[in-house]
Amino acid sequence: MLESRSFKYEYGGRTLTVETGKLAGQANASVTVRYGETVVLVTACVAGKLREGVDFLPLTIDYEERLYAAGKIPGSFIRRESRPSQEAILAMRLVDRPLRPLLPKDWRNDIQIVITVLSADRENDPDVLGIIGASAALALSEVPFYGPVSAVHVGYINNELVLNPTMPQLAESTLDLVVASTKEAVVMVEAGSKEVSEDIIMRAIKFGHEANQGIIRLQEEVRQALGKPKKEVPHIEPKHEVTTAVSSVLGERLAQVMSQSDKQEREQGLDSLWQELKGELGETFKEQEMFSVFDEKVSDEIRKSILERGRRVSGRGLTELRPISCEVGLLPRTHGSGLFTRGQTQVLTITTLGSTREEQKLDGLSLEETKRFMHHYNFPPFSTGEVKRLGSPGRREIGHGALAERAIIPVLPADEDFPYTIRLVSEVLSSSGSTSMASVCASSLSLMDAGVPIKKAVAGIAIGLVTDDKGNYAVLTDIEGVEDFNGDMDYKIAGTVDGITAVQLDTKLKGVSMEILEKGLAQALDARMQILDIMKWAINTNRPELSSYAPRMYKLKIDPGKIGAVIGAGGKTIRSITEETKTTIDIESDGTVLIGSPDAESAQKAIKMVEGLTKEIEIGEVYTGKVTRILGFGAMVEILPGKEGMVHVSELADHRVGRVEDVVKAGDEVTVKVIDIDNMGRVNLSIRALLPGAVEETPSADYPFKRAARPPLRRPSEHEHQHFRPRDVHRPPE
Repeated sequence: MLESRSFKYEYGGRTLTVETGKLAGQANASVTVRYGETVVLVTACVAGKLREGVDFLPLTIDYEERLYAAGKIPGSFIRRESRPSQEAILAMRLVDRPLRPLLPKDWRNDIQIVITVLSADRENDPDVLGIIGASAALALSEVPFYGPVSAVHVGYINNELVLNPTMPQLAESTLDLVVASTKEAVVMVEAGSKEVSEDIIMRAIKFGHEANQGIIRLQEEVRQALGKPKKEVPHIEPKHEVTTAVSSVLGERLAQVMSQSDKQEREQGLDSLWQELKGELGETFKEQEMFSVFDEKVSDEIRKSILERGRRVSGRGLTELRPISCEVGLLPRTHGSGLFTRGQTQVLTITTLGSTREEQKLDGLSLEETKRFMHHYNFPPFSTGEVKRLGSPGRREIGHGALAERAIIPVLPADEDFPYTIRLVSEVLSSSGSTSMASVCASSLSLMDAGVPIKKAVAGIAIGLVTDDKGNYAVLTDIEGVEDFNGDMDYKIAGTVDGITAVQLDTKLKGVSMEILEKGLAQALDARMQILDIMKWAINTNRPELSSYAPRMYKLKIDPGKIGAVIGAGGKTIRSITEETKTTIDIESDGTVLIGSPDAESAQKAIKMVEGLTKEIEIGEVYTGKVTRILGFGAMVEILPGKEGMVHVSELADHRVGRVEDVVKAGDEVTVKVIDIDNMGRVNLSIRALLPGAVEETPSADYPFKRAARPPLRRPSEHEHQHFRPRDVHRPPE
């Protein structure tokens, strides 16, 4: 058993503790990271055998949420954790993105990093602790690693940058930014914000980068004390004769193919060249060796064209946008739809509105228990002209969907102003790069088409980067797929005319300078304004009315003490209302009642029934109710559910009435006015008071009973008892 060692560092008002040698001793390396009362265990294991037949770095990040960490029992039927939640998948991606560029590209032994959340205080987010722990574990392991890397949260509260704000504090923050960096440069940025400026984003990135330095020094101390010797960095380089032969066959034709602006023509040209290579050199060299050289030649041609000639594969300038078109209202039966096309990237987003009971229930470690806004992103194989198996969404789809969701959230109306559950689905119909940012634009169009009163339109753009080993670089606006694949950076920025709502930075380099980050933000701002101007031509603001197929949601307030009256014993009352009116009714603890219905008539009926159960009857109010009973001296009328009043025979008409049945019968619907409520709570009603020319009179103290005219009550004899009907005697309603 290894000796346990702890290393501590104070920052953000709390102590970060990295401990190794105590848990998971059989892993290649393991650490526990504690911050506040949040604790994660991070292990790194490396396969002993080389993974054959792969041309990529086989790194796997697994993030295991354990609900016991927050003192919760899983809500599923089997009462145990099963497939990862969306939050867990996003945490896996958050850890993977800063680590991958810091590992050797030619490494071919499987690496698995498992992050297990052991304790969650619901104040300190375990995701950044996962990055720190994974970096520390790799630093301790035998894997060559160009780290350490650290990550922190940065908030912006009361016009001040805040390091590692707690989860409750983030609810008040206009910025939630995660910045991961090495000693030299920034490796990854992830942010959601409420329309903050480019200047604040840059200040936050610099602030976070500086804060990371102390944690990096802590990891270096851990590595120096306990780190294992590193294995040699493998270097896979094609043989010189393979490179010479491939170059000879390609000649100048590769540059000609790469100059074609149409993606399909370009890909067909590349495929023809590849087939020719295999035909001429296939018997001499291995296919994998030839493809490695061919792929490198394509990448070199793209970089050479951009850096030396200032020309991109599409023929555009470095900051030029692809042609854009927008359209709304494509689908007649959906609640809203928006189509956004940029070059050969095309996304259709559909809006669906539902009642609050359709909110997504969350079973994770975050503070949120439900989610009223969802954005789902689908990337079918036909969008790239491929044949693949259709399956459940992968990590990429979930990540892209979450980014677009984060970009839209700041412009959504508040729950109290728009009590709907909102679901967006972005269908990628054609892909040539930057589909996540196209999803942001299409989502904004779709929401406005649905009549959702969003505050402003939102647009997104992807910024790229191409560098060489001489220090030259070019920042590209609106990158295509081939530029993303062969470039060095994917910098996605979304926002409104007034500020940024989401940022995501990934790089294949070991870091990006502040100069490049700042230039990327400036180019993104120019592009965003151009896109928003184009979107205005399709739809400038939200439609004044919801789709006729969308449900109608109505909100009313009742006395919280009357909630029980609406629900009824065992939910009987509320169930009868929803069944009769075909509506949905949701009641919150503060007395807020949300009624959903496909039509206004049904909703008004349900509203009336709820108000009837909770509203107090007042003198002078007019009601329409049903005659429930006929008495010798008047009629009982139910004016609200379960609440009756009496219309005395003298108040039935503006003339003398001999028999009550001459005017009304049981089951009749009548309109009455409340003219008195006595000290016993008995309600006296009048039809006469609503007739033309009626003069309002003040009832006498004993109204409506004429005591002298009433026969005295008598106790029935023993043989009469079973036939006695006390209903014939007026009793005040309970």
